[in-house]
Amino acid sequence: MAILYSQVEKIRTARDNLVRLRSRVELSAPPPVGLPRRREWVAREVLAHIDEMLPYWMGEIERVLTGSVEPIPFGRQPNDLIRLMTVDRDRTLPASELYGRLDHTLERVLRRLLELDERQVLRRGLHKARGEMTIREIVDVMLADHIDEHAKQLKAALALEKSAGH
Repeated sequence: MAILYSQVEKIRTARDNLVRLRSRVELSAPPPVGLPRRREWVAREVLAHIDEMLPYWMGEIERVLTGSVEPIPFGRQPNDLIRLMTVDRDRTLPASELYGRLDHTLERVLRRLLELDERQVLRRGLHKARGEMTIREIVDVMLADHIDEHAKQLKAALALEKSAGH
């Protein structure tokens, strides 16, 4: 059995929850003209972030896996300029493109996570804010919990839009 099976299942469940919302996202209002810096994100902004964060955190996991001296520095802060600019850029894409990217990236991430062995998941990274973390902890927090939180955020964003009459 795969070492990170429960994390992969949590990610799959979050993906399924995101997919269930697809038709509502497709019918949702376009993002506001103003950038999403000081307000709650709308549906396509949440999806744009998910599409950006999955390959980012998988890359950071690979960085820790291949680093020579543990703990390997990894990660970023929420105000990371590339993170913000990517969401700003991709938030106006059609929902079909955002979901296509999600499907493609998630399959790659899940396949890779299922390949990791016990030795690999014990490798340690050093995050500026969270401190030392094993690969297992990085996957739990930065991938599994993170996408689950954003699936809930997407549902809430759609509910807020509906209650506002859009």
